[in-house]
Amino acid sequence: MTTGARRLRADAARNAERILRAARAAYAEIGPDVSLNEIADRAGVGATTLFRRFPNKESVARAAFGQCIAEEISPAIERALADDDPRHGMVTLMEAAVAMAAREPGTVGAARNAGAVSPKISPPFFEALTELAQRAQQAGRLRADLVPDDLYRIMVMVLSLLFTMDLGSNGWSRYISLVLEGLSPVGAGLLPPAVPLAEAPARSGG
Repeated sequence: MTTGARRLRADAARNAERILRAARAAYAEIGPDVSLNEIADRAGVGATTLFRRFPNKESVARAAFGQCIAEEISPAIERALADDDPRHGMVTLMEAAVAMAAREPGTVGAARNAGAVSPKISPPFFEALTELAQRAQQAGRLRADLVPDDLYRIMVMVLSLLFTMDLGSNGWSRYISLVLEGLSPVGAGLLPPAVPLAEAPARSGG
């Protein structure tokens, strides 16, 4: 690769980084429906530069959400899987996800509007949570009839708590503890059968 090509690639990477940082800041200050022109202005790039890398609002939202996951969820996955106590590892991972959503509600809202909030957006997160749950079941620390789809629904329920709390509150940690206590195998009764996850309706780009 020539020096010029490497420089162009490095410039493109820096521009993408600036755009995503600017998008996250704009989502926080203005909301998930912020315009691409506003994001470009904040990033200090022209609209043409932004559209070359991100052709629509949905692609910006997905990439900004992906950046959050890379920075906050990926390290938490490593810590959780390395924990000798799988139940504690589950707490670590769940807390990381809810803390991220609490800090970046605008980014999460934009990603949701783009149809990007689903198990498919971060397979490693749900794969890790499933592995930890299975380890905890094998250790007798989690009820045996919990299935992977339950974990996604539990995360949706816990994340929905954020709408009932002031921004900056960490009151959600109480409910993660309650959920994990409720999943204890001690005194567990029979659950109704699990049903498959419904597919979210597809969203058109624009």
